[in-house]
Amino acid sequence: MRKGLMGMVAGVMLATSVMAQEAVAPVPGIEAVISGQMRAFEGDDFETAFDYASPGIQGMFRSADNFGAMVQRGYPMVWRHDDVQFGDLRDVEGVLWQRVFVTDPGGTVHALDYRMEQIDGDWRIAGVQIARLPGVSA
Repeated sequence: MRKGLMGMVAGVMLATSVMAQEAVAPVPGIEAVISGQMRAFEGDDFETAFDYASPGIQGMFRSADNFGAMVQRGYPMVWRHDDVQFGDLRDVEGVLWQRVFVTDPGGTVHALDYRMEQIDGDWRIAGVQIARLPGVSA
């Protein structure tokens, strides 16, 4: 079931891959939400990290423990990181995506795109996908 759930998450992320995109001015609160979740992961505080997730993500994982386990396995560079830098905020067909560069403890830099959703005036993380670093080809 877990593999199926991870496959479903990956499918959703691929289905929302970057099409036409436009860089936009930073939006207050987005970087704070991502930074807050990163701090929660640093302390293994999965309850707080889960609170930063959108209702859709919360419903998908159903508990902070399930969510934390997924991050540990699927996004170890988010769970344990040495540095976090924010890149461009982009509007892709009406959805805001925040580029984040995360350096893992081994010194490798990872580019991540955070899909952001505003709910009742508060920003929440609605998904994260690993992106290619600029200038790196497959």
